[in-house]
Amino acid sequence: MQPRNMSMSGVVDLAAVKAAGEAKAKAEQSRAEAARQAAQGGAPASAGAVPPSALVIDVDEAGFERDVLQLSAEVPVVLDFWAEWCEPCKQLSPLLERLTIEANGRLLLAKVDVDSNQMLMQQFGIQGIPAVFAVVAGQVLPLFQGVAPEQEIRATLAQLVQVAEERFGIIGIEVDPNAEGAPAGAPAAEAAAPAGPYDALLEAAVVALDAGDLGGAVQAYKNVLADDPANTEAKLGLAQAELLARVKDMNPQAVRAAAAEDPKDPAAQIAAADLDLVGGHVEDAFGRLVDAVRVTSGADRDAVRVRLLELFEVIGADDPRVAAARTALARVLF
Repeated sequence: MQPRNMSMSGVVDLAAVKAAGEAKAKAEQSRAEAARQAAQGGAPASAGAVPPSALVIDVDEAGFERDVLQLSAEVPVVLDFWAEWCEPCKQLSPLLERLTIEANGRLLLAKVDVDSNQMLMQQFGIQGIPAVFAVVAGQVLPLFQGVAPEQEIRATLAQLVQVAEERFGIIGIEVDPNAEGAPAGAPAAEAAAPAGPYDALLEAAVVALDAGDLGGAVQAYKNVLADDPANTEAKLGLAQAELLARVKDMNPQAVRAAAAEDPKDPAAQIAAADLDLVGGHVEDAFGRLVDAVRVTSGADRDAVRVRLLELFEVIGADDPRVAAARTALARVLF
């Protein structure tokens, strides 16, 4: 077994968009059902609820697929690589455990003893411990190495929770508020959140993507943005759906041949960059368009620049590859 998709950003394929919507819908349905049962007769937390103690687990190589990769579709999993002889680990691990419990189901902590799991340590490229990673929707993100101040760790975990929800629709697992060790003040049952004003349209977009109706998905996202231009989910979904629609009928060989033949042809470079991005070659796509901006002018240059900005939207402003490409673009423009 080998950890997969060593990046948390840049998911542009149709399956990822669909999975995010399904994960969000599943989690919200579970929580709504728990609230309904409680309202009807004071029923205890639903069968899917877990005690706080289940939020901190030990994981090994044999169980990594089940206990980390699969669970990461429901809750962000924080990986704590530690060892008994590691003194800094003895400071960090209890802090991570406490913050995980306080997160009340929005995080899961998986502890990996590196002495017993050397293969995992090698696969993650760990040079020293403690080392902390996160896994969201099967994708891995390095968080930090060594012992950091509690305030910084809190901020990092809060950002992880936000990214998981906004980019992947993952809102965590339900914690039994009646179990021993539940966070103080935790509600006996979480009230079902009211449906947002655009939930139906966003769900329609996911359904359209599932059916291969990319035009319908594009229109559904545009309908949301017409009323709410800042809607993050709709902006990301629109950028991804439009990209998939553009490359759907492309002949990859012909597109790449045209781009290689004329580096100054804006249409050829734009089409090839779209293929690069869908294929997961993010730096190649960005670099191609930055180079095209460098060798073009006027309307051609502007067309390339606009497409590059659109591809930034697909990957997300928080991705370091976007930041690097923005800097490179500024150098060639100014």
